[in-house]
Amino acid sequence: MCGRFYVEADDPEIIAIVNAIGGGTKISVCEVFPTNTAAGIAPNGEPAAMHWGFPRFDGKGEVINARSETATQKNMFRRALMEGRCLIPSSWYFEWEKRRSEKIKYALASRDSGLTWLAGISRVDPETGERSFVILTRPVWDGIAFIHDRMPVILSRTLHDEWLNGHDPERTIACSTQEVEYKLA
Repeated sequence: MCGRFYVEADDPEIIAIVNAIGGGTKISVCEVFPTNTAAGIAPNGEPAAMHWGFPRFDGKGEVINARSETATQKNMFRRALMEGRCLIPSSWYFEWEKRRSEKIKYALASRDSGLTWLAGISRVDPETGERSFVILTRPVWDGIAFIHDRMPVILSRTLHDEWLNGHDPERTIACSTQEVEYKLA
């Protein structure tokens, strides 16, 4: 679920976010893969470079998504959900429909004009100072259930401040965007 997203390199809003982060950190644009460094909006509302994925407890790989319904119950996500809510700007995200042995790639985006803002949770590694994030997911909107059973939590601009600074993330998630546009990628 939400194993890749896309960032238009020439989008003026993305350019502004990347420029605000400054040089020295390679920010992934175009197709962003897990473990890449992406541009985001940190919990303090400032643009930040963030590594996509939390290390697994056993040290074997990284976790890239968290179920919004159970994040408060999981040790890996609980504190990040309360203290590290962030926003990940994307042009769209990708999902694959499985038809027998074939996989069909779709690009999905918010119906709002502009960027598709993914709700994330983040934390800072105390040893390196590097910020990492995972994308929160939710049950899928019925209109795209044929593609996948989960989708990222997508937040309209009107919910950004509430997501970053509010005290009830579950309520904010309940108000998230459900309907998306999709096309073959």
